[in-house]
Amino acid sequence: MKKNVLVFGAISGLIIAATGGISGALCYNNPNFQGNMWVGYGSMLLAFSLIFVAIKNYRDKYNEGTISFGKAFSIGLYIVLITSTVYVLIWLIELYAFFPDFMTRYVAHVLKDAKAHGATDAELKQQAASMAGYINMYKSPLGVIVLTYMEILPVGLVIALIAALILKRKNARPQLAAN
Repeated sequence: MKKNVLVFGAISGLIIAATGGISGALCYNNPNFQGNMWVGYGSMLLAFSLIFVAIKNYRDKYNEGTISFGKAFSIGLYIVLITSTVYVLIWLIELYAFFPDFMTRYVAHVLKDAKAHGATDAELKQQAASMAGYINMYKSPLGVIVLTYMEILPVGLVIALIAALILKRKNARPQLAAN
């Protein structure tokens, strides 16, 4: 199982690293952050689709066509952890090397967008106060790590859960009921 997880986790990590770099650059250089969100979550779905392949590969090639839900979910979970860690590392590199003022730009965008949609001054102050927490978290690498894991980890866990439910198989060859 270890080799299977490492191979598919590495491929998934490479996908997220390549697309993460593109997504980060698009997001930072485009004042409209929304369109770039599709690229980011699309790349997560693409990378995490390998969970299905990894579970099926392990079930069919190494486990005689059977796999429990728990084993399937653990394969998916390990791949999610590998991929998410690569995602976090890539974002840390991008943030500190290329986009040091990312959170300031993002908060300005959120407030500008709220104002454009008719937010009152009181609502804008409330929005700015809530965003101040994110700015404070982004002042420390640990805060950045926590927030970045919160972006990708839930997506991966849902996909791992779905893949485990779909691909679990108790018997390699189900027996036909006797008449």
